[in-house]
Amino acid sequence: MNRVFVCSCFGITEQQVKKHAEDGACTPRQIASACKAGTDCGSCVRRIQAILGRGACPRRDLVDQGQPVLAELVELDEAA
Repeated sequence: MNRVFVCSCFGITEQQVKKHAEDGACTPRQIASACKAGTDCGSCVRRIQAILGRGACPRRDLVDQGQPVLAELVELDEAA
């Protein structure tokens, strides 16, 4: 298996970042919450941004259009 590591600190691969993005993590901060990538030395954050910018996040279109995503809707609902 060919593993391309994005985050050396935590051993997170590009495939894992893409999987988290498919599961709804559309920002580097959400990726960090899902797998800790980018939370130690921070050198992988730009790479994570690039992966997300290449369409790894299926909700990116909604975010770019200013439409609320499910997590934002839940936050709005809880605030009410």
